[in-house]
Amino acid sequence: MTSLTTEPTALREQLRAAGLKVTAPRLAVLAALTEQPHADADAVFQRVSRELPTTSVQAVYGVLAALTDAGLLRRIEPAGSSALYERRVGDNHHHLICTSCRVVLDVDCAVGAAPCLEPSQAHGFSVDQAEVTFWGLCPACQSGPTPTPTEGERHG
Repeated sequence: MTSLTTEPTALREQLRAAGLKVTAPRLAVLAALTEQPHADADAVFQRVSRELPTTSVQAVYGVLAALTDAGLLRRIEPAGSSALYERRVGDNHHHLICTSCRVVLDVDCAVGAAPCLEPSQAHGFSVDQAEVTFWGLCPACQSGPTPTPTEGERHG
């Protein structure tokens, strides 16, 4: 996995390369998702609003949509969860999710190339990706009483 940066010059270049204007909210969202991958829109808003107090939740949703459409973010939608966003894009990785505390971690695909799975019947589709989510208990939840997750732990 490529290391992601919060360095402003690099973030500006990524936005320009994707054909987007460089704005403070876009920079702040990218930085927030570097610090807290697999965050939902509300968690991103909480981080962005510390830096840009006049930013609205709706503005953050708009930025998340624009960055996802431009290929700078990936949106994942685990069952029973709000949509989560991450900056790790362009590779074939999957996710591990704890069924207790809901921590989310990346896991590289064992096959490597997308799609790593083929449907038994493609019905004429040209399949280009498969989304795999592994569910189970993380080590912390296996070893003790079920903790009450904080926002940072929930979407690690």
